[in-house]
Amino acid sequence: MSTDPSQRRLHAPACQTGLTTRARGRPGGGPMSSPAVERLLGGPTGLGTAGLQLRPQAPVPEAVVPDVQVPPVKAPPVQAAPALPTLPAFSVPPAPPGAGVLGAAAAADAPSSGKPRTGDPIPGLYHHPIAEPDPARVEALSVKIKAWAIDEIELYPPEWEKDFDGFSTGRYMVACHPDAPSIDHLMLAARLMVAENAVDDCYCEDLGGSPVGLGSRLLLAHTALDPLHTTPEYQPAWEASLSEDPPRRAYHSAMQYFTRASTPSQADRFRHDMARLHLGYLAEAAWDETDHVPEVWEYLAMRQFNNFRPCPTITDTVGGYELPAELHALPAMQRVIALAGNATTIVNDLYSYTKELSSPGLHLNLPVVISEREGVSRKEGYLKAVGVHNDLMRAFEAAAAALAVACPVPTLVRFLRGVAAWVDGNHYWHQTNTYRYTLPDFW
Repeated sequence: MSTDPSQRRLHAPACQTGLTTRARGRPGGGPMSSPAVERLLGGPTGLGTAGLQLRPQAPVPEAVVPDVQVPPVKAPPVQAAPALPTLPAFSVPPAPPGAGVLGAAAAADAPSSGKPRTGDPIPGLYHHPIAEPDPARVEALSVKIKAWAIDEIELYPPEWEKDFDGFSTGRYMVACHPDAPSIDHLMLAARLMVAENAVDDCYCEDLGGSPVGLGSRLLLAHTALDPLHTTPEYQPAWEASLSEDPPRRAYHSAMQYFTRASTPSQADRFRHDMARLHLGYLAEAAWDETDHVPEVWEYLAMRQFNNFRPCPTITDTVGGYELPAELHALPAMQRVIALAGNATTIVNDLYSYTKELSSPGLHLNLPVVISEREGVSRKEGYLKAVGVHNDLMRAFEAAAAALAVACPVPTLVRFLRGVAAWVDGNHYWHQTNTYRYTLPDFW
């Protein structure tokens, strides 16, 4: 970090006073209104998203907007990821009517007009529509990720090809990372996504997974992300183990690509979030082994770990820049990332609800846990879970906007926009992936 006093003076006042004096309507500015907010809403070319907005007609209650303590920092220059080509600025096409940064979100609380059609969003779900992902990028990424999975690491047998194609990794990643400079940048996220799903399917779920012995399998797989440092006598055995099964091969290969393109801080951040994910897997497996239905708050705690957090947390690497470690570690930033992960994971619970009904036994998801623990019908549990998601989404947006006002460092604001874009893209993929998901008949 630079010690140039002029640089510290440039950014410290905005970071230290932006929220305290403006967001609460004290002298010096109106509620949630400042040049920082205008910059956030306008955004650099190509970085707009519908998922981070302020609505003056519905101000955030004071209790929801915390004080944000930010250390003085120098805004680092935006740099392309190492070893990846520098391309012209990527421009995101305009969002459809009703979306856009200043547009209204889809109605969250209005009564449904009837049963949703195939590919419709969940009635009442608070979300932001996005423009259709660039089909050329989707196709190019789909071809490259499949070649990596089949030819390079032999991740799955031929009989799994239909499900791999049905997952639509290319469309998912293009929707979630609209500011990625190139297909190579998108591949960083795509490989990690495919590898994480292979571990989940083969270790935890219905493609050979089991809660029995899961801890040992996850620990050994995690060493493909966070390498073992041991003695020369035992190093070769560990290195050989990295190719023993497809999930470990996928983790190892995806992480090698990622570490070559990321900074050491970004790679370590990702490893930390993957450890969180694996801890969540283990909690869910323990409940499965003992047939335990957790309290709703316990389930939500598990889902804060077993969730999508590792995906949006790499948005800067995929975008070809770095959010400095001291800004990523801010408690206010950690809250934003946690809320984004929680909201997107409940989206998964809601869209995969019908699919999971076909699983043997009682498959835990938020609607089921609410129904079981609060003694309500399956429909009431589902609709209440929609409300939980909506509360998480609004809390995420309030926390992100508050942090952007308090600390308008360009890389921090860009990162917040990237996380919001990931939230929107994740919903889009779940809504439109009719190969995997159908909605229950609750409307």
